[in-house]
Amino acid sequence: MAERFHLTEEELLETTASIRASLKNDDSKNPDELKLPIVERFLLNNNSDNDNEKSMSPTVILVVGMAGSGKTTFMSQLYKSLDIWEDGDEEEEDDNSDENDGKSERNNDQNNKEEDEDKDEKEDKKKVGYFINLDPATKMVPYGASIDIRDTVDYKEVMKQHNLGPNGAIMTSLNLFATKFDQVISILENRCFDNTTATATKETSTKSPIDTILVDTPGQIEAFTWSASGTIITEGLATSFPTVLAYIIDTPRCAASPHTFMSNMLYACSMLYRTKLPLIIIFNKIDVVPCSFAIDWMTNFDSFQEALDDLSSSSTSNTQNNGYYTSLTRSLSLVLDEFYNQLNYVGVSSITGEGIDEFLNVIVPKATKEFITDYVPDLRYRVHEQYVKKQAMMRINLKKFQKDAENDKTRKQNLDKDDDE
Repeated sequence: MAERFHLTEEELLETTASIRASLKNDDSKNPDELKLPIVERFLLNNNSDNDNEKSMSPTVILVVGMAGSGKTTFMSQLYKSLDIWEDGDEEEEDDNSDENDGKSERNNDQNNKEEDEDKDEKEDKKKVGYFINLDPATKMVPYGASIDIRDTVDYKEVMKQHNLGPNGAIMTSLNLFATKFDQVISILENRCFDNTTATATKETSTKSPIDTILVDTPGQIEAFTWSASGTIITEGLATSFPTVLAYIIDTPRCAASPHTFMSNMLYACSMLYRTKLPLIIIFNKIDVVPCSFAIDWMTNFDSFQEALDDLSSSSTSNTQNNGYYTSLTRSLSLVLDEFYNQLNYVGVSSITGEGIDEFLNVIVPKATKEFITDYVPDLRYRVHEQYVKKQAMMRINLKKFQKDAENDKTRKQNLDKDDDE
């Protein structure tokens, strides 16, 4: 068992002041802090005045949601809306040609260049995506996953060998995959920072060829958000790239009952507390039911209360919609008012593609900015705090060693006196 230690009030004030001063001055004397690529890029961007020299990291989007909310369909729609990163998609062409055909080839080259420039202008406006699948139990992935957990872990074999049920096999597969997730981080850094160092320590760093890294998680949301492997994967990505959570909500089910809406909001709030990452609420399936009612419930407290009143009056015989349950829902809506004010949300349709452009071009950049301004300073503070505790423990152990050495010296002197007598 690790021995507990306590700092005196003077030591606590001194260490807290040193942490705040070092963070304010961007002082990176803490060696543990330099081990985090996201912090190193953050310091590099702050110290660079030229935007061209700043390291532009892609944003990681962790797509989570209840079973049946449409996560995989949402990923499929993003796959259609984004350009897909491919390795070595450019090939060199032979320049050897006959002198007699030189003029015609030059004309063709000029026409091809003009067409290529037009294509490049269109492609520049379209973001490049990199897709990862972390669902080991899915049979079919309707999008091209560059990294797929199924290539590493056999879900059915895990179930047979360990005598596990479906959920236990999913968690075990994630645990096995998490043991090698450092290799996934290395692959992503090599893909995103090609021709530069992975930690972007060079003075002239280039923009990443990948704009967005999308991660599809298992359908059983608790298997990822509340497991040790999910925490390892989430923190591993967050310490290397700007990372945000995209929580998919089934809009038609929320429209059927305000209680279902409140349950989804509570789960979203719990994930925010657990990960501390910027959260995006995605109201899916707006082609079936528009999400205007949900946005109204979040922005207008009275509107949600009226919805509860209508539900109670229309089902007087159902005790679930009256009494304690309804009273609790009313109280929770008041508690979550501050949560709604700071929340990023958007309505999308994974079938028609409505709202996808707003999600990629407006909501995701806003959440990425929140990650840089809120999560990274908090991460630095936590790393500094651990470093200070480690230094304090070393000082305490040194004092104990010196005290033990003095006691041994005194004991030895006493024994020598006894022998002389």
